[in-house]
Amino acid sequence: MEVPESVEIAWGLRERPGKGPKRTLSLEHIVEAALRVGSADGLAAVSMSKIAAELGVSTMALYRYVSAKDDLLALITDAVLGPPPRLPEPGDDWRQGVHRWGATMRAALQRHPWSLRIPITGPGIMPNHVAWLEAGLRCLRGTGLDPGTKMAALLLVNGFVRTEVALLADLQEAFDASQVTDEEMLSGYGQALARLTDAERFPEIHELLGARVFDMSSGPEDEFVFGMDRILDGLAVLVTGEPPV
Repeated sequence: MEVPESVEIAWGLRERPGKGPKRTLSLEHIVEAALRVGSADGLAAVSMSKIAAELGVSTMALYRYVSAKDDLLALITDAVLGPPPRLPEPGDDWRQGVHRWGATMRAALQRHPWSLRIPITGPGIMPNHVAWLEAGLRCLRGTGLDPGTKMAALLLVNGFVRTEVALLADLQEAFDASQVTDEEMLSGYGQALARLTDAERFPEIHELLGARVFDMSSGPEDEFVFGMDRILDGLAVLVTGEPPV
């Protein structure tokens, strides 16, 4: 596998450029500026020219540090994650460790949800991505799961976390655009279903409507915990060989 330039730079395997047109310019400053641009205006605004303007340098000055936008995007995704916390923490069992792994990753991604729109071009190979993988595997140490199952388990949790953060970000955009709260939108959805459906064709939906489920939003934190707990229940079956109690 050919290692991209951005990966070699991130791992310290490629010499970084010396003094550039502006002495204070560095790869770290460029990535930080890209994060500011993305947070303000979304992924579509993250361009070499926009980042150069943010830093007050010429676009060509950036190319002494990053040879292509794809390399910059890879560096951004790694910076968004940051290094993982110490995992597992003292006293954690495997379940607590994996739950904390997913919850901490979720918090990191929620700071820059726009970064989830960066296309995934392959397995995570940047330093922080690899460190997160190592931390997750340590949480599963002693479970008796084989290495392939451990990897599959972490991919499952990672996928759930990414999807949940992206969904919440999309919903928040919709709330902001419509100038309604999430409770108002959910209640309105229930009212629309009541008008559009009948109990004979959609009996299960009308059971939800009768229970006023759409008027009792549990909130994103509760829903995240519910999802993580169900994933961990499934993994527990593999670990213990018995269904969860």
